[in-house]
Formats: sequence, C-alpha cells, structure tokens
Amino acid sequence: MTVGDICNRNVVVAPKGEMIIDAAKRMRTSHVGALVVVEMRNGHHVPVGIITDRDIVISVVAGDPDHMHSLLVGDVMGTDLITAREHDIIENALKKMHAHGVRRLPIVDGAGTLVGILTLDDVLRYLTAQQSELVALVAREQQHERQFRI
Repeated sequence: MTVGDICNRNVVVAPKGEMIIDAAKRMRTSHVGALVVVEMRNGHHVPVGIITDRDIVISVVAGDPDHMHSLLVGDVMGTDLITAREHDIIENALKKMHAHGVRRLPIVDGAGTLVGILTLDDVLRYLTAQQSELVALVAREQQHERQFRI
C-alpha cells in the first residue's frame, strides 16, 4: 500500500504572504491542524513549508502576541519541510515521520507538485482496518473449523 492510497487529497493550503490571523481562521473553519504553505510554479502548488496550530500558539500567541496582527504565514512556518512521494510505501513514510518527529507529511508527485497530505490519523485508520481484517480472518477460520469438525 502506498501513501497515495490513503492520504487526504483535499489539502488546505496557504501562501507565505497570508496574514497569520487569516491562516488561523482557515484552520478553524476547515477543521485542520495544519496548512501546507505553497508557492505557485507553472500553475501548480509546490509545498515550501508547513504551519501548524501549535506553531501559531507557541511562536505567536505565547511568543509575540503584540505583533500577531502583522505577522505573515512565512514569518512563522516551518521551513525544514519533509515530504513523501505518492508512490512511497506507508512503512517508509512512517519511518520518515518518526525520524523527523512530525505528524503530517505533504505528499508530492514526481514533479514536486502537492497532491495530498498524510497524517498520523490516516495511518492509524489504515492500520486499524488492517488489524480488523486479521481479527475477522481468525474468527472466520475458527468458525469454519467448528463447522467441519463437529
């Protein structure tokens, strides 16, 4: 299974020049904890950073609240962006998330264009579904054995 199979293809994005207040409002109305910061290149969104609700709380609200109304997304975003390709296997994406201590990975295609976002929640849903399939298999096997051995 690849990250492209389970990632969310509806990514909420923000430009670097957007006001931080507007980005926070978009997070609230979109019910997301992060925005992928993008630049337009050849008509495509290319990820250049990410901003999380935690970034806003730690860096802006608790760190520099007096300038909250003048800060831009580009002033606060994390620039050490870690991405995965849509054809990467889930296990490799998990290793990357663990190694870098992130809960979200923007997913890009071969040209570097944003195509989705993989979150820890997406991975947990996938793994839970796999475990449920295994439990169902064991239960079916036990049922089958009881049926034919009695």
